[in-house]
Amino acid sequence: MFHRLLLAAGLAIVLASPARAASPDEISALRAEFDRKFQSLQADYEARLKVLESRVQTAEIKADNAQQDAAANASPPPVSSNAFNPDISLILQGAYIDRAGGERPITGFMPAGEHAHGERGFTLDHTEVVASANVDPYSRAFVNLALADEEVEVEEAWFQSLRLGHGLTVKGGRFRSGIGYQNEKHPHAWDFADNNLMYSALFGEALKQDGVQVRWLAPTELFLELGAEVAKGQFFPGSDGGADKNGAGAWAAFAHVGGDVGIAHSWRAGVSYLRASPREREAFLDDINDFEALTAFSGRSSAWLADFVWKWAPDGNPRQRNFIFAAEYFDRDEDGDLLCQDDSAAGGACLGLTDRYDSAQSGGYVQAIYQFMPRWRTGLRYDRLDGGSVDLGANGAFFDSADFDPSRWSLMTDYSPSEFSRFRLQFARDKSFQDDPDNQVILQYIMSIGAHGAHKF
Repeated sequence: MFHRLLLAAGLAIVLASPARAASPDEISALRAEFDRKFQSLQADYEARLKVLESRVQTAEIKADNAQQDAAANASPPPVSSNAFNPDISLILQGAYIDRAGGERPITGFMPAGEHAHGERGFTLDHTEVVASANVDPYSRAFVNLALADEEVEVEEAWFQSLRLGHGLTVKGGRFRSGIGYQNEKHPHAWDFADNNLMYSALFGEALKQDGVQVRWLAPTELFLELGAEVAKGQFFPGSDGGADKNGAGAWAAFAHVGGDVGIAHSWRAGVSYLRASPREREAFLDDINDFEALTAFSGRSSAWLADFVWKWAPDGNPRQRNFIFAAEYFDRDEDGDLLCQDDSAAGGACLGLTDRYDSAQSGGYVQAIYQFMPRWRTGLRYDRLDGGSVDLGANGAFFDSADFDPSRWSLMTDYSPSEFSRFRLQFARDKSFQDDPDNQVILQYIMSIGAHGAHKF
């Protein structure tokens, strides 16, 4: 633009000259002279800009170095007043559930817990009490208690380092394992009213660890996180018997990688491994006479997990609209011995035998959540498990063989009047229990009171 204005001004002066009109050669010469001066001026400014940029960069480096030196030599900062006034929140989570009653374990899979009885009708579910604060400049503490009728369960109670540096953090106590994608989320942060079948089969609700976790965050532009855990191993797929020893009864490792694609898209992928050594892990199974037999498994349980998440928000702003796609897959092997006990006098089939047990099973889920307008979301989830192969040895004669792959479709929509409350309506076609598909309806509410930390990606 400046080029054109100068040229126009020059031409106007020449043409307006009272002495004579400018010839084409003079105009061309004037144009060439102008171009040379303009290019010279442009080169001069570019050189000066480079010098300034170099000075700014040098100043920034010096400032960073000075800041790091000051931080290294400085005395520890005083303990935050927040340590004496921790963030405390109360989360209420209840529902009305319409579904089939009785014991409905996932067919073909060892129940993660002695029984598989789901509530129905009006239910308070459980209430969570959460408190967290920085203990001092070096560590942070967190506790999550789940309150139910006549029960208080410690969901999590851990400390975490804050100043190890080099991208390292250490967490100790009871915590939700870092494996997979959904495992670290508490039920109030789930996108559906109930758990997916994969986690129900693997852990019941989620894998908890009593032990130590180490994470390392790589200093790269691409998100890269590595982690490892050693734990007591009393929770499924481990057992109290397997945890009753010195040393670790379970260990896990995980790696996550992710990043952004433009300003509207982000993603994360991961792979995890879990190994546990249960001993006398109890579970109830229906035998061929429809009696409830008590089984006890001792051996090795190992599982691979893979997860992937893709998020979209127009212009990077998720408040108006956003979309989340998530999928996870697992492959689990268990081998060892299985004891089957029954009340033979009452008609039970098992004879108290201990024989080999070997299983190889897999499965996963995919789900998509779409916030189509502020406060309103809808989501669809599909679960499918592969019964794989299960060898019960001599005890196989006391159980019906199950050539069955459990599955379930779930459709939900929820409305959040604010960030502290949510109402959800969910319908599911559940085929996880052989020969008895079930249509389920859940109307759920979630209310949060008090300060509560942000949820993970």
